[in-house]
Amino acid sequence: MRLKVIIFILLISIIFIGGCKQDNLDLDEPDIEIPNNNNEEAVDSIGYKVKSMSLEEKIGQLMIVGFDGIDINEEIVRFIEDFKVGGFILFARNIVDESQTLKLLNDIKDANTNSDIPLFLSIDEEGGKVSRLPKSFAKLPEAMKIGKKNDKNISYRFGNILGQRVSALGFNMNFAPVLDINSNPKNPVIGSRAFGTTIDQVVNNGLEVMNGIRDIGVIPAVKHFPGHGDTDVDSHVKLPRVDKTIEELKSFELIPFIEAIKKNVDMVMVAHILYPEIDKEYPATMSSRIIEGVLREELNYDGVIVSDDMTMGAIVQNYTLEDGVLSFIKAGGDIALVCHGEDNPGKVFEKIKEAIETGEITQEDIDKKVYRILELKEKYKLEDKETGRISLKTLNNDTRELIEEINK
Repeated sequence: MRLKVIIFILLISIIFIGGCKQDNLDLDEPDIEIPNNNNEEAVDSIGYKVKSMSLEEKIGQLMIVGFDGIDINEEIVRFIEDFKVGGFILFARNIVDESQTLKLLNDIKDANTNSDIPLFLSIDEEGGKVSRLPKSFAKLPEAMKIGKKNDKNISYRFGNILGQRVSALGFNMNFAPVLDINSNPKNPVIGSRAFGTTIDQVVNNGLEVMNGIRDIGVIPAVKHFPGHGDTDVDSHVKLPRVDKTIEELKSFELIPFIEAIKKNVDMVMVAHILYPEIDKEYPATMSSRIIEGVLREELNYDGVIVSDDMTMGAIVQNYTLEDGVLSFIKAGGDIALVCHGEDNPGKVFEKIKEAIETGEITQEDIDKKVYRILELKEKYKLEDKETGRISLKTLNNDTRELIEEINK
């Protein structure tokens, strides 16, 4: 009888200890890799999209174009349907008031509904004298005044308001801020568009404006790489020349762009300036030594590169438009701005197409450019959806409050 009791106690103990061990296992499970049928390699949707695109669709993404008129017209529709353009840029010639601009951009987006790739809708809105917005918008001061104030919070708000104003009308890209250092008093084109004459003024304020624009969901494009501040010629008219070595540029003009790259700037605009110490033959927009060699390789920039307007005097007085754009694309550029001339987008389109078909440009190179462009559109979640009514009163009140802060 005594033996049976002992055996019974032992059995109970074993069961109790086993249960405790099981509880401990549940509380502290080892790291075991559990097969998951859904854990497949992530699909590169952008890469898949690029592969599915026609050659014509790819070429179109390499262009942002301008047009004439204040309403949707056959020219705009033709650019979308025949040349599959990646986007549009508007100027004062296209803008009357906020209602007209809102309708025009909504109509352009509607015209692109047959494409599943949204459009870049861009503008130069720097504040000050470079403003294309309707006169009903309260006027913002020039960048130089922001730089003199030299208050990062104010600079950020300035960028925020720039972004809000263009976004309210339906734009998703702003060719701003200017990161040139205005070091040449004889400069006819930059001047008060720059945040200052020193590195610190431009870096401290320019990057905050960039962030302010970006945080609204508008793509900022910093300009004019590698620096337009030490020129004495307007590139809209003629080709400027800057006789500086790459070492000199790195110690001054390039610093704001280097800092912007550190802050993951999404788009850099390249200027039409000849730097013979780096490339004796081609201006920056057409120079592989500057675009590929300096911007891509030395500065490790992997974002989208856009040209300044390729119909400017600096280019068309020295090259044909088509050759200029082709050289820009071959040199490492991604998007060519073709702002003027109804026939020009077609000429550029055919020139790029011929270069691809003859092997002058590889399909692989075009695909890389298109990938970068689509990746940027995806990052900002661009959509060709209608923009609703804007609250101009609120925007103008915010602008006036900022101006009061600046003037204190």
